[in-house]
Amino acid sequence: MAGAVAELVDHPDEDLKQEKITIDSSRASQSDTAGLVRRKPRIEDFVFYAKRQRRAELNERQGRQNFAYRLLGFAHNIAPADTHVDDHDVDDEQIAGLTVTEAEKVNAWRALRQATWAGAFYLCTTDILGPFNAPYAFRVNGYVPGALLYVFMGAAAFYCGGLLWYLYVQLDSDRFPVKSYSDITERVAGPWLRIFVTWLVFIHMIVNIGTTSLSSAQSLYQLAKGHICFVVAIVIWIIVGCMLNQIRTLKKYGWIASMAIWLNLLVIFLSMGFIAHSSPNYAAAKASYGVTKGPVVTQAFATYPFYERINGVMNIVYAYGGATIFPQIIAEMRRPMDFLKAFSLSQTIIFTIYFVYGLYVYSFQGQFTLAVAFQGVSRYSWQTVGNVLSLISGIIAGGLYGNIGLKIFYVNVVERYLRGPPLLTKRGRICWSVVVLVFWWVGFVIAAGIPQVQTLSGMVGAVANMQFTYSFPTGFTFLYLVQLDATTEDQPYRPNNTITRKDSWSDWSRWHRGLFGKKESRSIKLQLFKWLNFWMSMAALATAGLGIYGSGLSIAATFKTSAASSFTCAAPV
Repeated sequence: MAGAVAELVDHPDEDLKQEKITIDSSRASQSDTAGLVRRKPRIEDFVFYAKRQRRAELNERQGRQNFAYRLLGFAHNIAPADTHVDDHDVDDEQIAGLTVTEAEKVNAWRALRQATWAGAFYLCTTDILGPFNAPYAFRVNGYVPGALLYVFMGAAAFYCGGLLWYLYVQLDSDRFPVKSYSDITERVAGPWLRIFVTWLVFIHMIVNIGTTSLSSAQSLYQLAKGHICFVVAIVIWIIVGCMLNQIRTLKKYGWIASMAIWLNLLVIFLSMGFIAHSSPNYAAAKASYGVTKGPVVTQAFATYPFYERINGVMNIVYAYGGATIFPQIIAEMRRPMDFLKAFSLSQTIIFTIYFVYGLYVYSFQGQFTLAVAFQGVSRYSWQTVGNVLSLISGIIAGGLYGNIGLKIFYVNVVERYLRGPPLLTKRGRICWSVVVLVFWWVGFVIAAGIPQVQTLSGMVGAVANMQFTYSFPTGFTFLYLVQLDATTEDQPYRPNNTITRKDSWSDWSRWHRGLFGKKESRSIKLQLFKWLNFWMSMAALATAGLGIYGSGLSIAATFKTSAASSFTCAAPV
């Protein structure tokens, strides 16, 4: 059974993809008792079994419908015709036509869903919460734009996180489990885009490693009062990360995640007290920005160069980023519908912390506000308190990002394309250790090559966070609804039968129905919702392009004004 669990978790639906379906209306009533095993699954299959899965979960709760169930809608004629499905019926349908081995995989996947909404709340908050660059975003944008951007981007991040949850519960079932962002991508956008998203997730995680190592190195450099080479400080945390990521499962990170939240909150409250009774860290501001000592100046509308303000916006995007691992969090929940409750509470707390902390620190330190805000106090003893606590939480965050990034690379590249050994075998342990070393040392090159946290955070926000948090959820929702609307004139779906479609995607009629809905039953609200997501996706992509441009200019300017340069002992703090 353990082998079945490992194989199920690590590999998507490839065992179920074998034959391609042909459109043939004469075979509409022909039964195929193992249809889903002998042909490639389509959107109709995913949605049908997802609805049965959600109904089974609702019955487990004795019919009590919470807000999430009322909010969720299953559309059109591919939904099951029956109005009541008990757990036994669902189990029979989920394993009908499967071989013994495949049925064992389904049952193994069911056994893995054990996480509660409280656990999901801690993981979401640990993944997203990173308040220490919030004051910097206010520094480069000013009070008014900074406040408006945090409100707007926070609301958009909440909306897009809800869309990811919506897509998950519409497409996931025991028979066709969704285990990652890549699975959602393939089901709504095809296998080629899945490859692109898989690599982007991996790059995102490895750059997060670089950012975390850079921030930790700055803390260590301040703790040593500059009596350590800055590159050596980065190397120390790379070695720590290599040791930490020898752990291959996320189970052992569950209780640590809650500890990281409380440590971050402690740093926030302590640094707010320190900053109120300390002058800014003029030396660090001089090293970071070339700003000379003088009176604190705050602005309603900042007058910094355009590229710096764009980089500040991307830091806000980076602060709300975290949607990359949402599907993986939901996949381990016993009741995926409860994710909306956990995510809503998490986002509310995170927004409040960002808004209050950013305004507070910027009001006291103005143009001297550092990218890592708690380092902006002049007293060494107060710097030490913040640095020590942040080092611990940074280690936890680095371990989380490293574990996820490494698994994505190992499963999708080492196992699938390089035919490497399974992760949980003895040979897999050796291969995993080698991959860990390569992964973290590439992170070192990134961290040492770009010596400023805020510029690297801005680039990550533009290239990756903007897509995973805003562009992809809205774009994938649009594609999903297009495919769903296109099925409205097909023959009613029945499991284990050949899917019969009225027309193919090579016909404009199917595209017209998908894009604008069926004329007789067209819902204006549904069409507005569909196209709202399309234009939001386009706007997010355009903003990402602007962010990449601005962050690139900001990185170039960093090397001109910062005391730090690549792979040397000079530090930006």
